Amino acid sequence: MTAETLQGADRDAALAEVTDRGWTHDPDRDAISKTFTFTDFSDAFGWMTRAAMVAEQMNHHPEWSNVYKTVEVTLTTHDVGGLSTLDIAMASKMDRLAG
Repeated sequence: MTAETLQGADRDAALAEVTDRGWTHDPDRDAISKTFTFTDFSDAFGWMTRAAMVAEQMNHHPEWSNVYKTVEVTLTTHDVGGLSTLDIAMASKMDRLAG
């Protein structure tokens, strides 16, 4: 999958889709972010491991941090200087993995 910059109506639709699922848009960075909260550290780390495997397959790696049962995620595509189709795809996969 290659990164395609999101523009126009496609961008608006993609942002509406992910914000409906709890992602927020940071216009200064042109990135989306979300906080995932799990039952405990083991669940959070397991989710991160599964998400890391997906990220490696996609060659699209998130910015993230973990404290106990909380994982903060930010997605943007540095190669295109902002949001791309890869970010939306990764957000969808992360949401599915989280259940």
